[in-house]
Amino acid sequence: MHALRLSFLAVAPLVLLLSACGGGGGGGDSAAVVPPVTSTGPTVLVASSTVANRCEKPRTGSGVDRQGSLLDELTWVRSWIDETYLWYREVPTTYEAQSFATPTAYFDVLKTTATTASGKPKDQFHFTYTTAQWDASQNGIELGYGMLLAMAQNVPPRRAVITIVEPGSPAALAGLQRGDVLQTVDGVDFVNARDDASVAILNAGLFPEAQGTHALGFSRGGTLLNASLQAVEVSTSAVQNERIINTPTGKVGYLTFNTHNNVAERQLIETMRRFQAAGISDLVLDVRYNGGGYLDVASELAYMIAGPQATAGKVFEQVLANDKTRREAPLPFHAQSQGFAGPNPIAKGTALPSLGLKRVTLLTTGNTCSASESIINGLRGVDIEVNLIGGTTCGKPYGFYPKPNCGNTYFAVQFQGVNAKGFGDYADGMAPTCGVTDDYEHQLGDTAEGMLAAALRYRSTGSCAPATGASRLLSRVESLEDTAMRVLRPQYKEISIRKQ
Repeated sequence: MHALRLSFLAVAPLVLLLSACGGGGGGGDSAAVVPPVTSTGPTVLVASSTVANRCEKPRTGSGVDRQGSLLDELTWVRSWIDETYLWYREVPTTYEAQSFATPTAYFDVLKTTATTASGKPKDQFHFTYTTAQWDASQNGIELGYGMLLAMAQNVPPRRAVITIVEPGSPAALAGLQRGDVLQTVDGVDFVNARDDASVAILNAGLFPEAQGTHALGFSRGGTLLNASLQAVEVSTSAVQNERIINTPTGKVGYLTFNTHNNVAERQLIETMRRFQAAGISDLVLDVRYNGGGYLDVASELAYMIAGPQATAGKVFEQVLANDKTRREAPLPFHAQSQGFAGPNPIAKGTALPSLGLKRVTLLTTGNTCSASESIINGLRGVDIEVNLIGGTTCGKPYGFYPKPNCGNTYFAVQFQGVNAKGFGDYADGMAPTCGVTDDYEHQLGDTAEGMLAAALRYRSTGSCAPATGASRLLSRVESLEDTAMRVLRPQYKEISIRKQ
């Protein structure tokens, strides 16, 4: 099994992401606390294995589900949290299992209520998804239009911008592109709609739960664009926009890296082989929208960047779990492929290419999370110079062993990762070397795009200051909106997974 720090592409279902009168959010089928079913006393803790897969409603055709009860599922949730949750001592004890109508509702409250030094919740990463949705997502298959939206706020006046379009997807076939600004959804004013009925239409159109057609309107440079989009299962790319940039001081490789899922392994290896053959001397890794994924993929990529000279025998990440969990062996820098399952997998044990770089530049935003942050932290742990251009990362030094039970897969923080130097304290994010806003006016990989232009300039001059005539986005002060734009994606795209 793989342990995780996650993310993915394409618009996927999010519950109440838009709100008529206040913030909403969440993922999967998690629910709020519901009226009590019964209340017969304190929750009894047992070994979670003794009630695992005992389901109130066993799935037809399941090879693991057995007939059980709601109480079995509730007891499993509480016992599993007590056994594996990193901060199990901080879980409130005031909630009784019998007071919840679903195991996911019970799970939602079984987490620490502590805060970080900046005042944000210590645990922002506690959620569930249906097991079917989770399994499909790992192979890069997601229901949606094949576009990733970023939004400044979910209450009026809203502003959402397309950040990535998947080639060949419904969004691409409709001619949509990065920078298009959302205006309407199925005839409803996306920017200003306030009543509950309109917001329900917006959510249904933006986050379809079944295949179907929806009408979305966008603006581009003052021109209105109407697109009829079919929600389908989209095969998403982990790697996009691979290119080699010739500069007076050498070749610079660039790629957009979107997620650490099953399909990422082959795509990254093939890209790095081409970079190695071309003799690049520097690399710009664009992870501005990469929420994470498999730590083994992050380890492979870190090895391919630094090579054996810097990583042989070194720790990529050490897992720190609770005191009930046996200490794991450190995760090394993988010099061979791990053989992730999925379409067109690469054979396990295949020797990985390596660039042997002593420095690397990452393009980051507040949407750069988890396994992406582990690349930064792991390389810094073996003294590779890592420069960040863009914004402060999201701050997720934690990981998961996703656990399925009775049709739901549960994600609870079970470990913190630290690098070879023992550092892993970045719950409030990693600050950029040069602060630059996201430039929606240029396509990703365009050397005129604000963040990439700043990365190339810093490489050649060692300065963050924009040159004369530089992009407007580089010379202006960041607004609150610029710093608050967050991509609309499920929570399972912003975590780390590790093998077990």
